[in-house]
Amino acid sequence: MTTSGGHAEGALIGFKPHLRPEVVPGDGVYLVSEHGVTAVPGAPMAALAPLLDGTRDLRTLLREAAPQMQPSQVGHMIGQLTRSGLLDHRRPDEHDADADGAAAAYWETVGGPEARRAATGHPALRVVSVGDVETAVLRASCHDAGITVVDEPGEAALDLVVCEDYLDPRLGALSSARRAEGRAWLLAKPYGTTVWVGPVFRPGGGACWHCLAHRLRGHRAAESPVRRALGDGLLLPPRAALPVTVGLGTGLAALECAKWLAGHRHEAQDGVVTFDTLTLTTRTHPLDRRPQCPACGDTSLTAAVADRPVVFVSRAKSVSSGGGHRALSAQSVLDRYGRLVSPVTGVIKEIRRDERGPALLNVYRAGHNLALGPRRLSELRSSLRQESAGKGRTALEARVSALCEGLERVSGTWQGDEKRVRGSLRSLGERAMAPGGVQLWHDRQFAGRDAWNAAAHPFHFVPEPFDDDAVLDWTPVWSLTRQRQVLLPSSLLYYNAADRTARRMAPADSNGCAAGGTPEDAALQGLLELVERDAVALWWYNRTRQPAVNLTAFADPWVTEVQEAHAALRREVWVLDLTSDLGVPVMAALSRRTDRAAEDIVFGFGAHPDPRVALSRSLSEMNQLLPAVLDVRPDGTGYECSDPVALDWWRTATRDGRPYLAASPAAGARTPADYAYRPTNDLLEDLTELRRRLEERGLEVLALDQTRPDLKLPVIRMIVPGLRHFWPRFAPGRLYDVPVTLGRLTSPTPYDALNPVPLFV
Repeated sequence: MTTSGGHAEGALIGFKPHLRPEVVPGDGVYLVSEHGVTAVPGAPMAALAPLLDGTRDLRTLLREAAPQMQPSQVGHMIGQLTRSGLLDHRRPDEHDADADGAAAAYWETVGGPEARRAATGHPALRVVSVGDVETAVLRASCHDAGITVVDEPGEAALDLVVCEDYLDPRLGALSSARRAEGRAWLLAKPYGTTVWVGPVFRPGGGACWHCLAHRLRGHRAAESPVRRALGDGLLLPPRAALPVTVGLGTGLAALECAKWLAGHRHEAQDGVVTFDTLTLTTRTHPLDRRPQCPACGDTSLTAAVADRPVVFVSRAKSVSSGGGHRALSAQSVLDRYGRLVSPVTGVIKEIRRDERGPALLNVYRAGHNLALGPRRLSELRSSLRQESAGKGRTALEARVSALCEGLERVSGTWQGDEKRVRGSLRSLGERAMAPGGVQLWHDRQFAGRDAWNAAAHPFHFVPEPFDDDAVLDWTPVWSLTRQRQVLLPSSLLYYNAADRTARRMAPADSNGCAAGGTPEDAALQGLLELVERDAVALWWYNRTRQPAVNLTAFADPWVTEVQEAHAALRREVWVLDLTSDLGVPVMAALSRRTDRAAEDIVFGFGAHPDPRVALSRSLSEMNQLLPAVLDVRPDGTGYECSDPVALDWWRTATRDGRPYLAASPAAGARTPADYAYRPTNDLLEDLTELRRRLEERGLEVLALDQTRPDLKLPVIRMIVPGLRHFWPRFAPGRLYDVPVTLGRLTSPTPYDALNPVPLFV
């Protein structure tokens, strides 16, 4: 015989142990649990509920409910409660085992008696310590959780590995062994003010320890000089712990093991859970598998991207605003890639708002700028670009901008799995391209490099002259112009490339690199950056007078708000038109103090086919650099960075003393009507038109897809040999010729007459 709920005769029937029935006579039953109250109405149910205490089988219930209720009525109510998941039907021996009602209630929320039996039975758990770790407290915590702890690997279904540091190199060998054995293991660190639990590493699924270690090392780059000096040993701080904090850590680890053994699965098990004992806050840090991981993935994936042609497709614009034209909205990008921000498992440690200045500035920072290379004590605060940062008209735009710039820098950093071809410029023949057309150094700069470099900012270092016979690493890039691959030195394309010889001759910078929601978005932004910096160089180093931009004519309330915000800081804002022979609107926004001799002039630049966007971008970048001078004290101290070029500029440069900073009195102020802008609905159309303009002037357009398989955010490095960087690179070419072609100068500026102040942003 079975009940209407399908359970065998003789089973004891009662409410599940996590429910406590409260009977309201004549009304019904209210089942109280930790997660809320379930109401079961009806007087018959109120009469039956006291009998459902788990001590009676169906036969007994039918007998004791009579004569108030008919057997069919009792059977119907029991069946209804069972189907609703409110009743247990247990064997008598199970009832005896559940004398601990609190434990039974807990396990009911995990998965019921079956889960409890799985967690406390065999095969069970093995505890493994790595380093100077005492396991007695951990074993006690496992015992308290009801887990059977064994010592032999073959008897355990799960290993609990406890350590002092998740980057202990011994964990690498342990991880490899567990993968070979096909056994799962949970990692935990019960020491420190913040304890760590997880992930559960599952062979054949999810990330491995090497995936996690890759992320952790990225957040601990500041330790690199010390670790190298110590022979890459483990750098452990003094242990910070109390018995109670260690107990919390071991208890959480034991509980997670018990749930895993019970078959309970949840998303946090694939990441690291941290518990801050100071603030009592818990955070889950998702960990994604790296498809290119050398331990659990395919290391050829990144190189395979470089082997393919770069092909752009039609991509409709979903956003066309003053902040830019994009295929994806800022919120969509944040939703898709925001999980990559975490101080533990993220690619970016954090994104934080720069609190200095009015909120309108919308400046967000995303950690160390990897384009600067490894951090050194001597370089801290030496540059305005020390951190990756974001800008925008809104807080959301700026936050996403910081996210994309941070991920762009990571994607462009050498990781060892990039495509490489070994050879010299001479031996590789026409396959290879000399880097001089990209770097654009003048012979006189090479001749005076030692004296220049002794005082120069790292951005402005003049490298060694390129040796055509030096055997180097080269990486293929795709020529959109010639529809074929060409080779450039890997060191010119990736930050901190492994080839140190090449880095001394052809180091990388971020010029032309961009991230976006789609490859077309990234490529367009990268090309616009190249166009922007070329136009800035033509103006800055030739010190030409440029037309003003009539801000009122653009009728943009946000522009007015920016002017008012600067005015409240006793600053004046003006904008110059820098548009070059390429015809793409380029603008320079400038802001100066008006209440003292030191004007602390800051500037920002923007380029875009839509002049309204170019204006907006220039003002946003100007806002981004403003915090560097907001805390300056009357004695001239308090600047954010220590770069001597920047400091001298802020302390001495004035608009009246540098005429090229002021608008040309001979040219009328530009309005939207002065730009031949034709709106489009497709990013590919903008990209194709910009490429056409470049190629018409004999400039080749190259692209390198730097999208990483684990990040998936499209990152494209665009390269146009011949376009000028806005840093001081003075080789012959456009820097001297285009200002004459445009009528800004009657003859090229002599080398010795170029602006001696290098652009320092």
